[in-house]
Amino acid sequence: LYDLFCHVTGYAGTTQVATKAPEHAGERVVTIRFNGDVARGMPWQFRPEQIEMKVKVGEEHLAFYRAKNTTDRPITGTATFNVQPDQAGIYFQKIACFCFTEQTLEPGQSVDMPVSFFVDPAFAEDPKMARVNTITLSYTFFEAPERPTRVSAAPEPRASDRTRE
Repeated sequence: LYDLFCHVTGYAGTTQVATKAPEHAGERVVTIRFNGDVARGMPWQFRPEQIEMKVKVGEEHLAFYRAKNTTDRPITGTATFNVQPDQAGIYFQKIACFCFTEQTLEPGQSVDMPVSFFVDPAFAEDPKMARVNTITLSYTFFEAPERPTRVSAAPEPRASDRTRE
């Protein structure tokens, strides 16, 4: 329920998910800064490919993060995310993101991970956002817990396989 609340309200900088950007961009420009971290013990390198970009509200943009598995074994990671300031989360809309699914990198593999986003035009109309000129998009990668291998149950014996007593 907490996750649902955060997604609906943008609480704690939780971003939103959209299917497409609006037809028209607004005139207001905001700076988007990018941050990338890994959790303690996560043996990846992870960083944004760009430090910041200036965007018009309502205009779709594409940013990239670069991840590298620094081990000799496959590692699956999952990314948490937020934006700062927190109150901007309700206006930060992701269309596609590497953070929507777990990512598996093979030993030594490097990949560019895209995020397609826009800032909702309602941002420019909100008086609480009037002094917000910069939004920081942050991700932290954690190693995903290993899932136990499923063991299938033995099939039920058929009646014809049973012996009569």
